[in-house]
Amino acid sequence: MPVNDPIADMLTRMRNALAVRHESVTLPNSKAKVAVVRVLKEEGFIKDFEVAKATPQAKLVIRLRYKEDKEPIIRGLKRISKPGLRVYVGKGEIPRVYGGVGIGILSTSQGVVTSREAWRRGLGGELICHVW
Repeated sequence: MPVNDPIADMLTRMRNALAVRHESVTLPNSKAKVAVVRVLKEEGFIKDFEVAKATPQAKLVIRLRYKEDKEPIIRGLKRISKPGLRVYVGKGEIPRVYGGVGIGILSTSQGVVTSREAWRRGLGGELICHVW
């Protein structure tokens, strides 16, 4: 079944997998999803990810990260810019997520980066999601 918003679908699958303490989550691959997941790995929210070749479409396997007491590292995922209502922010309008505890993920002219990195570089762009 086709999905209208693949990023929201990915975030929902991750949210559901974290709720039931799954080790990993598998979903259809796309460049946009890989870019977002790469940022999550760099920031330490997930253990690792890999693109598994499969037919007819490659799969993206995300290994989730938990604390010692099986508490998820990711407390929340929220999609901000949606296909029906795109949200763009300028370099001076980049929001702080939970007072700096969480991150915002932005799609900029220099690629997909965190809100902190975009602010440091003086970039604006599409605010994809918040993660805390």
